[in-house]
Amino acid sequence: MGLVVQKFGGTSVGSVERIRKVAERIAKSHADGDQCVVTVSAMGKTTDELVSLARQMSDPPPQREMDVLLTTGEQVSIALLSMALMERGLKARPMTGWQAGIQTDPIHGKARIEEIDTQRVRQSLDQGEIVVVAGFQGVSSDGEITTLGRGGSDTTAVALAAALEADRCEIFTDVTGVFTADPRMAPQAGKLKEISYEEMLELANLGAGVLHPRSVECAMTHRVPLVVRSSFVDEEGTWVKEAANMEEELNVRGIAHDLQVARIKVLGLPNQTRALTTLFGVLAEAHINVDMIVTSDHDNDRIDVAFSVHEEEWEQAEKVIEDHGEELKYLEVVSETGLAKVSAVGAGMVTHPGVAAKMFTSLSEAGIRIRMVSTSEIKISCAIAKNQAEKAVRELHSVFGLDVEEQTLVGASS
Repeated sequence: MGLVVQKFGGTSVGSVERIRKVAERIAKSHADGDQCVVTVSAMGKTTDELVSLARQMSDPPPQREMDVLLTTGEQVSIALLSMALMERGLKARPMTGWQAGIQTDPIHGKARIEEIDTQRVRQSLDQGEIVVVAGFQGVSSDGEITTLGRGGSDTTAVALAAALEADRCEIFTDVTGVFTADPRMAPQAGKLKEISYEEMLELANLGAGVLHPRSVECAMTHRVPLVVRSSFVDEEGTWVKEAANMEEELNVRGIAHDLQVARIKVLGLPNQTRALTTLFGVLAEAHINVDMIVTSDHDNDRIDVAFSVHEEEWEQAEKVIEDHGEELKYLEVVSETGLAKVSAVGAGMVTHPGVAAKMFTSLSEAGIRIRMVSTSEIKISCAIAKNQAEKAVRELHSVFGLDVEEQTLVGASS
């Protein structure tokens, strides 16, 4: 008998009929002899509807109360799915995040899991029950309800799989696996049979929405075998696992994109290391993630700093900078929205020079202006105008030889 953790997203449990279908799939796994722990998201657009209600009451709504509100969506899902399993003669036990022993730090809206006490989950499994856990939530050490942020149900599932030492974690979603690009942007994208943790983590961070970045990070840290599959068709998915016997014929494995990018320029910052430390320190304290960073000389005594943030956070980031104006002593802050980020990812870049030149040449010849660039050993990202993102994805997908019906090599994006 194996132990499997399965996660079903909001689309998968978006209606009563779909919940019944999910129950059928879980029942099959149980009949095959697996002990099952299931994590679910809120139904369909429930979270969006709850956010809308909160904003009608208070704008912006307080984070502590938002966490109390938003966690109710997943509680509806675990109750209904447990009922559906019981209708099939199975024993099921719904658990909220805190009932399942998920303890987090106290950061409301963006909490991180610190530890999981699996005692209660294991007791239910030993009694032959299917444990249905509400994703996206936990409890802080001082007893406050917390949420893990958007996509947090993926993280819940992988963290439970790691804590329980599960044989595998299955992420069921509305796509059949991980693709070399978003098929809506690049129709010639192919599904991958497998992808390395490192490449999947880069792609998830760069906008590939099939997996939440923190879930991939957790899977990589604890070496949890992870598979992405469709909730709606019985088809082999994509395995996310350690790279083994990787072919290096393709130095780029996938193209990712992010359509919610903003750029902030801090002009005339004092040309001192302390100024940069203070700037990015105050942003970090506000839990604002910064991506691309470019510095240039303003004059002998000052520098200009440009960086990208998620579009939802640019106003907050600008306010944080302005609130620390006396300390930072800059001359001006300029913001720009309506940007996108396109990225080429592949472990083969480490040993194959020329990828950057090929990418820049391709975008230039397509008439696409590059606003910012960032690189790592296995990725190159360019900030461009949002209205040129689809064209850029298709161009890069083609120029790097990814226009095939199906890839069998390691690498992808969603």
